[in-house]
Amino acid sequence: MRLCLVLIVSLVLPSLSFGQLGGTTIFNGLNIQPSARVAAMGGAINAVVDSDIQLAAINPSLIDSAMSGSVMLSYVDYFAKTNFGNAAYARHINSKWNAAASLLFISHGAMDQYDALGNNIGTFNAGEYALSLGASYKVDSLWTVGLNQKTFYANIAEYNSVALAFDFAATYHKPSKGFTAAFLVRNVGAQLKTFTPGTREKLPFEFQIGISKKPKYAPIRFSLVAENLQQWDLSYVNPNEANAVDPLTGELINDRKFQFGDLLMRHIVMGAEFLLGENIQIRGAYNYRRRQELGLTDRPGMAGFSFGMGLRIKKFHLSYARAVYHLAGPANHFSLVFKV
Repeated sequence: MRLCLVLIVSLVLPSLSFGQLGGTTIFNGLNIQPSARVAAMGGAINAVVDSDIQLAAINPSLIDSAMSGSVMLSYVDYFAKTNFGNAAYARHINSKWNAAASLLFISHGAMDQYDALGNNIGTFNAGEYALSLGASYKVDSLWTVGLNQKTFYANIAEYNSVALAFDFAATYHKPSKGFTAAFLVRNVGAQLKTFTPGTREKLPFEFQIGISKKPKYAPIRFSLVAENLQQWDLSYVNPNEANAVDPLTGELINDRKFQFGDLLMRHIVMGAEFLLGENIQIRGAYNYRRRQELGLTDRPGMAGFSFGMGLRIKKFHLSYARAVYHLAGPANHFSLVFKV
């Protein structure tokens, strides 16, 4: 019954919701997970069952008994004085239930403040926070469902906002085939307190499906995530781009007719993890939409690509990722997982 409810929610809600991308929602920064493993896999990995607490905040149905007592600490020095940090803890409850909690923060640092005449009147601070409480329920040997309850808080100078959201998830895992599939509905909720009275903004609702496959005799695991499935067309028209002119008719050529393949790939994040024994993992991924939106037309560089590795040393699990968002430079992510 619980599994049916989660699947119904996963299938029905996207059809009733409008996709909100490109600055039309709030608390979008809290969707950037600072954990190194997630960053190395293109910012999206949700269908791997290996008891890694780094994935619990993404997919609560991945929380399992082997995570019990795990602590995760993550940090990334992002761009323009922005810093991300994350801490998480998991606990086994009983044969069916497991739980986890995490706290994510974003600090934008101190910024100059000006009045209406352009006079510098000091500085102000801005930050965002998310407290997540998650639980998973093992339905049977193949299916696990999960729920995250998240409280968002953001402040910009004297303005602040509070929101409440939920994530629903279901994971199908068949170890004998090395196959896992995950279904997620994220950020279902609303603002409880708005930045300004009478102006209520939307949360970044999202529907995801992910799969992973490890060939039986190969030390590699492939991962594919289809994200933002609540909205088919994720493309945008850049008004600053020069329009081409037909030399015969003199009419403007609409060169922004996005083809099916382009629209499809904007939903896809592909990655792979090379499993070099039990203690070393080499990771890499490609995020097509990130490259299309952030890569420069004439110099895209490595925008959209990300790399990383995981290393286990006794009871410590160290992860590092280098994610390239733009030609201006990459971001370096660090995570430490250990048992207490």
